Amino acid sequence: MKFKWIVLIFFAITGLGTQISYAESTEEVSAYTFLDDKALLDQFTQKYSKEPKNILLAMIQDETLESIKVAASVRAFRRRFSQEVFLREKRIVEKMLLRRLNRTDSPFVQVEIMHTLCLMDRYKYFDSMVPALIQKLDHYNSAVNEISFEGVNEIIESGHKKRREATIVFSLLRKNLFLSRNRLAGMKEPDARLNQKLQLVRWAIKILGTQELRRLPKEVLNLL
Repeated sequence: MKFKWIVLIFFAITGLGTQISYAESTEEVSAYTFLDDKALLDQFTQKYSKEPKNILLAMIQDETLESIKVAASVRAFRRRFSQEVFLREKRIVEKMLLRRLNRTDSPFVQVEIMHTLCLMDRYKYFDSMVPALIQKLDHYNSAVNEISFEGVNEIIESGHKKRREATIVFSLLRKNLFLSRNRLAGMKEPDARLNQKLQLVRWAIKILGTQELRRLPKEVLNLL
């Protein structure tokens, strides 16, 4: 009889412990329920903003970490340290970011890494990373769309308005707009995503010259 009570007490305690453990483990998950992706990314970025460089780099390499946290650690690193790494350390960090980029299927991690690489070495990465970021402007997730546009804007605004870079941006968007011309024909006001593309087109035309307007589909001219 005494043994029976011991067993019952054990299960009661174990069950209680499980409930407590579950409550603690779901506390952070509940944030995912009530916050959208962009707000969640901002929240984790703020949380990691005071972490030292070595901790952020370790988090970026941790393949067991949730993708939104990896993206936030990349963003925190970019804002605090991306302009403070040089020579051998810079090569190591670039290699680390490229490896993570190749292994992730998270658009949030992809966008944050591409954005970071461009700011670390504009000459090396602009040609490949900026077109990839512009492609993300059509992503179905509005948060991915927003952080991609913010990334492209920061990259182009931090440069020296080179014709080569403007040509890359303009050529990609021109092709994209031609592919969308049937949908644009009846449009009177550009939606949010189209307006982002038009802003980038305007930036490129300011550098390349207004003669480039002739190369755009006629359906776009009124929207500009």
